[in-house]
This record gives sequence, C-alpha cells and structure tokens, in this order.
Amino acid sequence: MSFLYKSEPVRGARWAELFAERAPDIDFHIWPSIGDPRQVRYLAAWEPPEDILQTFPNLELVFSVGAGVDQFDLSQIPEHIPVVRMIESGLVAGMVEYATLAVLAAHRDWLTYANQQRSGIWKPMPVRTANTRRVGVLGMGVLGQAVLEKLRDFCFQCAGWNRSERSLPGVACFTGERGLVDFLARTDILICLLPLTAETRGILSQELFRQLPQGAMLINLGRGDHLVEEDLLDALDRNHLSTAILDVCSVEPLPEGHPFWHHPRIMLTPHIASMTQPDTSAEAVLDNLRRHREGLPLKGLVDRTRGY
Repeated sequence: MSFLYKSEPVRGARWAELFAERAPDIDFHIWPSIGDPRQVRYLAAWEPPEDILQTFPNLELVFSVGAGVDQFDLSQIPEHIPVVRMIESGLVAGMVEYATLAVLAAHRDWLTYANQQRSGIWKPMPVRTANTRRVGVLGMGVLGQAVLEKLRDFCFQCAGWNRSERSLPGVACFTGERGLVDFLARTDILICLLPLTAETRGILSQELFRQLPQGAMLINLGRGDHLVEEDLLDALDRNHLSTAILDVCSVEPLPEGHPFWHHPRIMLTPHIASMTQPDTSAEAVLDNLRRHREGLPLKGLVDRTRGY
C-alpha cells in the first residue's frame, strides 16, 4: 500500500518525513517516482496524471493539494473514487491575512498613495472609519467565513453571499438570485472567494459590476476565470469601479504587455494569497486517511454535482 504525491517537491519531502513518523505502514512516493503502480492507494496532486485508473488500478482516494479542484478533470476520475479538496489551518490563516491586508489597503486608499508617491504628489485623502464601509464576500465556504469573521472584528459592515443558505453572527447573509442583487447593491468592497464552476466562470463581469455602487472596489482571490478582464478594464476606465486587487489571472504568469501590469488602479500579486503549509496540510491528509479507514465522513469531500 502506497501514497503518491505529485506537486511541489520541497513540500513533498516534508510530507514524506511526517508520513514516516505518523503512518510508517504507508510507502510514500514523490512523483515521478511512483513505485509499483498497483500498490498506489492514495494520490495527492495539483494536477493528476492522465489515465488514472489504468495507471493505478487500485486507487481508493484522490486529494487536491489546493483549496479547489477546478484544475481537475473530474470526468477522468471514476465516480467510485472520492476526491477531497484541501482544508487545513495554514491555508485558511494565509487567506485571512491576505484578504485583511487587501481590504485595509482598499479602504485606506493605499494604491492611490502608491501612485502619488511615484508622481511626487503629497495629497491627503479623506479618511473613513471602518464602520462606514460595507464589505461583501462572494462565497461563504470555509475561507469566506474565516475572512468575514476577521473583517467583522475591524467593525466593517460585513455581508456574505452563498449559493446555499449560511448564517454567521454579525454578518448579513444573502442567497439566491434576488439575494445577490441586494448583496451587490450594499457592497463597497467586493471579495470573490467562490469556487470556479460552470456557473461562476465569468461572474465578475459588466453585468455584476453595474450592480455595485459607484466607486466600489474589487478583490479577486478566487480564480482568474471568475473575471472578464475586458469588463474590469472598462469599469475602471469609466470610474464605476475605483480599484481592483487581483491575486489570480486567467493566464498565469500574466503575459508581457498585458494592460493589468501598468494600470494605475490595479494591484497585482502572483497567486500568493494563500498556500498550503507542509505540516498542517500533511496533518489534514493523515486525518482524512484515518477517517477513510474507519468509514467516517471525509473533510473536504467534493460534491461532483457542484464541482467543489
């Protein structure tokens, strides 16, 4: 019986150490070394290898090393094999840190001041208190709820929208199409933390932007394909949106010459908002392996009908 890891090798080396300590009965292999493919019961990957079932006929469980599974072609993974996305404390903490930083930067006009510094301009902006600023999070999964809980502590007026109903103390919760309209109308800073599915691809578009208040700000921490890039540029150039902070793009790395690179109202980071941490992610996987062996529910089990 073996576990195959196919992702970042430095993290994989740490996983190998932890597996040797915590699960010595499981042979651990780091791609491209796979050992005997008939012995592979568990696979963890960012992008799984092709022909999974033909290559690993006794595979029992597939893990995503990231919080999402949109990079997986689920049709290539037989339905009897559970697919589990990563839910671990290090990844959540990183996303909370980045989202908090981004919201505070947007709230306190940090991008404007950075542009003014480069131009040699000394011009104070009006200061608003957090309790007058309305922040909304699209997607109230584990990450979205953790972000809202932290932002609530700053006294922002917090709201969240989710496909299914959610309840979070001190947060206005919306659901459904009518709820989305009301949610957007009351949101000054919009954070996207949705999973990428057929329904959410391109959701950050002209249709959505025009439902936001004049001067609203966008923070995209989901996936690049949530965003219609031309529509964002148009909304910024028409001054309907004032700022965009983007950690993800449709094409990564962003191509040379792309208008996002030098747009004065866009701040870019290279998909670093949060990363799975070696120790805590390995602990999460080991816990799910225990659950799998004992017939208990798996944490982060993907619902294939929803794609997350």
